[in-house]
Amino acid sequence: MLVERFAENPIIRPQDVTPSRDDNEVVGAFNAGATVFRGQILLLLRVAERPKDKAADEQVAPILNPHTGEIEHFRAKNDDPAVEIPDSRSFFYNGKINLTSISHLRIARSDDGVHFEIDDRPAVYPQTYYETYGLEDPRITQIGEKWYITYKVVSDHGICTGLLSTEDFEYFERHGIIFCPENLDVVLFPEMIRGEYWALTRPVPMYIGPKAIWGARSDDLIHWGGHCPVITPRPGEFDGGKVGGSCVPIKTDEGWLEIYHGSDIEDRYCLAAALHDLEDPSKVIARSKEPLMQPETDYEIKGFYGNVVFACGHVEKDGEIIIYYGASDEHTAGARTTLDKIMNTLQ
Repeated sequence: MLVERFAENPIIRPQDVTPSRDDNEVVGAFNAGATVFRGQILLLLRVAERPKDKAADEQVAPILNPHTGEIEHFRAKNDDPAVEIPDSRSFFYNGKINLTSISHLRIARSDDGVHFEIDDRPAVYPQTYYETYGLEDPRITQIGEKWYITYKVVSDHGICTGLLSTEDFEYFERHGIIFCPENLDVVLFPEMIRGEYWALTRPVPMYIGPKAIWGARSDDLIHWGGHCPVITPRPGEFDGGKVGGSCVPIKTDEGWLEIYHGSDIEDRYCLAAALHDLEDPSKVIARSKEPLMQPETDYEIKGFYGNVVFACGHVEKDGEIIIYYGASDEHTAGARTTLDKIMNTLQ
């Protein structure tokens, strides 16, 4: 067995999270970044909410008005000819996409890595013009005495990557957009390599080219260059549709170990691993010949958007690697494995 799922899974469900507003309901608590802070395991959850008063015959998009700071609701009837509904996460109105929920980031804390206490209020809430559709899928990288958080920012301007930093997980400084549309799944390496910061990114080509993991370099974590493709989808395989970075790379004697996600042409999401050269992460030494994890349980197969295991964070505890992952875009779950077991999937 490559991974051992927690018997307590899902460890965080939408009903475990207090809504940020009385008129909202939480529909997802998932895709959490993970780190160790002051002796506790800390998750930074993506919490997706929608209005409670949504009728069965309508679509509702909660959208931040950045000028007033208020969340406003755009409503459209399902039978309106201008409405097109591709899945539960979004709808189109006159060709313009709208999301059916809006996400913020929320902290959960644990002593044992399994049982979490969830803060009552958001840690980071939509605030700017580039966050009007929400904040999603954070990854936490500790570099020195600071924690840097890459997160997906969504608005009618597109899907970008923003950067936060914190020293105490109480105050978060926004550093703005570091990768413009459409670029997501950005993961920062935990130390400088040959005098530069490194990141794994996922630009999304519209016409030509695969949906692949790229590498980028920076002197200051804000301005990035040296972009190059690193890991591409493998046609016909479990990761043949698209690939993206998941967890912060782990430094080993053999190289940087990256847990990534890959989907097939049916949009079924699995987890796998790749080994990058220590001095030049653009060079991939080895890659999983089989999935590290794939949707198998009810909570991974059925949900808000089924057939998904999608990780944004891991921690190392007692000689094991704990992977925290989103299940079906709804729950947070956990699984234990070891470095040796991950390495054994590589070829």
